[in-house]
Amino acid sequence: MRLRKLYVDRLGFLPETISSTDDFYLRSTNVPRALESMHQAFQALYPPSTREADPKTGKFPVPTVLTRGPGDETLYPNDGNCRRFAALSRAFAQRAADRWNTSEEMEYLNKVYGKWMPANSPRVAVDSRPRLSGIMDTVNASLAHGPETRLPQEFYDHKARKLLERIASDEWFAGFNESREYRMLGIGGLLGDIVERMVSRAEHTHSSSHPVNTESATSGPSGPGIKFGLSGCHDTTLAGMLSSLGAYDSSSWPPFTSHIAIELFRKADSSSSSPGADQIPAVTPTPANRGWWESMFPGSAGRNKNSPGSGIGRKSSEYLTQSEKSKLDGYYVRMRYNDEPVTIPGCKTPGNHLEGDESFCTLSAFKSIVDKFTPQDWKQQCRMNLGQPAMPPSGSEPEWAGHP
Repeated sequence: MRLRKLYVDRLGFLPETISSTDDFYLRSTNVPRALESMHQAFQALYPPSTREADPKTGKFPVPTVLTRGPGDETLYPNDGNCRRFAALSRAFAQRAADRWNTSEEMEYLNKVYGKWMPANSPRVAVDSRPRLSGIMDTVNASLAHGPETRLPQEFYDHKARKLLERIASDEWFAGFNESREYRMLGIGGLLGDIVERMVSRAEHTHSSSHPVNTESATSGPSGPGIKFGLSGCHDTTLAGMLSSLGAYDSSSWPPFTSHIAIELFRKADSSSSSPGADQIPAVTPTPANRGWWESMFPGSAGRNKNSPGSGIGRKSSEYLTQSEKSKLDGYYVRMRYNDEPVTIPGCKTPGNHLEGDESFCTLSAFKSIVDKFTPQDWKQQCRMNLGQPAMPPSGSEPEWAGHP
């Protein structure tokens, strides 16, 4: 309902009624709760009363929802199908265990939760059984599902819950913020797809003699462009994205119903005459200029991002010609996490944001930041460096996220 009020009622970007979902990209992981969340969000964005029936069938066309096989999934950090990322994940988890297991914070958690631990794992720890993050998940799930699932009252101790989130966030997400390889293999394919979609839209608009308006623009010879995308994903997806852009609050875990909106804006000018013409949201990843098969298995899993003939979306910013860079001029990207604007560190630099608002990053700067950790061939890079150390050398500076 909030999405409808914003994009339909307030901005006039999306139509009040639809006769198909051709302008939408609906995607989910194959986890039922993620698929159900996406379905319910779209159901409220366009409830039955706003869906026009096909004159031939008398019914609204069934929406197409794309999912991928486990070996190709990039909608969450896929440590189950990326061996190198699995090694990196284990290393950062072990670092968190070494850092926190004997800390004063963990002692407090043992006072609160220790008596409920099983006899064969009597102490709470990052790597206990159940793991600390598992205790946190159980507490959060019971809070979301009502009194029938409630645990003993001490499980909801405010200080303990904040410590659970702080330590679990360090275990699961610090790697995205500190290691380029970690964010490249964990979330780089997804963010690379998002950038490719936005750049493709800007490229098409730049080459078209008509201004983009509230009607669907063509994204290439293969068919109509996607105006709005909605993906059912996970808390690890959201925090992984934010951490990889240097914009995550590591003291808290993404709460239930969290969401990220990634919007593409075009600076208003005299040619923008229709309502909403200055805003071109690109809320989820979907590659342009491809058929249906390739839309499910994009280049992040097997195509060199600098390959010829694929537009400039996957071409590294450092290799763009001046003419190609000019196609990105006048476009801005804004991220909102649970409806609050997010400011990316590299976008604060003068010239990298809309004057007066650092949360509106130039498309050029946003692309440059994401390019730094977009994989050229995700599957191949998942098989690389398998015998190499997973953690940066002792004493070396972290490869901080969020900068070009």
